[in-house]
Amino acid sequence: MNLNDVKVITQYILPKHLLTRLVGLFANARLGKVTTGVIKKFAQIYHIDLDEAAQKVEDFTTFNEFFSRALKSGARPIDADENSIVFPADGRINAYGRLKENLQMQAKGHYFTIDALLASEENGKIFQNGEFITVYLSPSDYHRVHLPVSGKLLEMTYVPGELFSVNPLYTSRIPELFSRNERVVCLFETELGKMAVVMVGAAIVRSIMTTWAGVVAPNHSSEIVTFDYRKQSISFTKGDEIGRFLMGSTVICLFEKGKISLDASLQDEQQVRMGQKMGTF
Repeated sequence: MNLNDVKVITQYILPKHLLTRLVGLFANARLGKVTTGVIKKFAQIYHIDLDEAAQKVEDFTTFNEFFSRALKSGARPIDADENSIVFPADGRINAYGRLKENLQMQAKGHYFTIDALLASEENGKIFQNGEFITVYLSPSDYHRVHLPVSGKLLEMTYVPGELFSVNPLYTSRIPELFSRNERVVCLFETELGKMAVVMVGAAIVRSIMTTWAGVVAPNHSSEIVTFDYRKQSISFTKGDEIGRFLMGSTVICLFEKGKISLDASLQDEQQVRMGQKMGTF
């Protein structure tokens, strides 16, 4: 048994929800100079460019405020091509390509069903044989999530679940990780058909927020909860913010069959930025 095996085993036995709550208490505490010092040290360790932040370090009253920070205007330009689809977040490409019927790749050799990811057989059918892309957000990344293409919100589903770490080590070792973790599924109607944006929770991710509903996860419900927005007019332009993570995680985007072409230059483990072109329609 090697070190990586031990790390994977600990993911099954650690009290992840409890640890996440404890870290969340600290991250949301107003500790003055202690908070400022922690932020500066964190930025140093993870090589974060503090000059991009819209606020000065001293202006953040909690670590969570810093972690989910806004950036200065123009720090993430949105690709101007009217037919382009852009990355929803800063991060690293975990997997991408064509869905195999109802299967999506998690990592090389590991798959899970779209039905399970979306917690809906009906919505799963929409994306059969479509395209997908998965972006992993590390602690060093900008943690707000933006819309890849203009669209209208149809529904949002909260899915309770595990809090496995989404580090590439674990996605390559823990079966069906993304469809087992707590997550928020957002379904949009766009000019290229329906699109799903899934924000996946993870260990130490204290919460997932959306711009229209506030904090969605964690949730007191132990059941799947769907919110229907079809009768409301909640629309976004390409590049608009739709949510954010408090601590790092993963965003998965799904597109209908034959509606988009992912950029031929994309590569596994490629570092990307929100607003950068990832494909066309």
